[in-house]
Amino acid sequence: MTIRKTTAMIAAITMLAVGACSKKAPDTLPPAPEGTGTETGVNTGVIPGSQEDFLASVGLEGDRIFFDFDQYNVDSADMATLQGQAQWLQRNPAVRVTLEGHADERGTRDYNIALGERRANAAKNYLASLGVDPSRISVISYGKERPAEIGSTEEAYAKNRRAVTVVIGR
Repeated sequence: MTIRKTTAMIAAITMLAVGACSKKAPDTLPPAPEGTGTETGVNTGVIPGSQEDFLASVGLEGDRIFFDFDQYNVDSADMATLQGQAQWLQRNPAVRVTLEGHADERGTRDYNIALGERRANAAKNYLASLGVDPSRISVISYGKERPAEIGSTEEAYAKNRRAVTVVIGR
């Protein structure tokens, strides 16, 4: 036989062998593990206690509060947002979060790191006043290093002066 026929024969035998080894899908699937959102028969895909669950509960913008220029006080709008976060945290007592403090691009790097930390700590202190164990909350400041919106407009500055709550696990 020629090399070409031998190669073709080996290829055909290989395809038959691989095809014979394919798995058949099971007729029924095993039940979903508890806590995956499928207990009601509807798979929401959201795991309780996850960042997705947090955002579903508090809203897409409910994970952050905003501050005025050079300020770190929690105003009434921020209080309402943090109250929603506190309720979720109380329903999920094993969950830990990080509060990220941010600033706009104005000011020095060191100044904005300190300001971001004061903002994150203000949010942490308010959550603690609502009954959330402060040991479940860590604080980090990114200063002006992680802007939510790029630009040197007042609108961009306002979106960057924030504290963001991030679920970090159990």
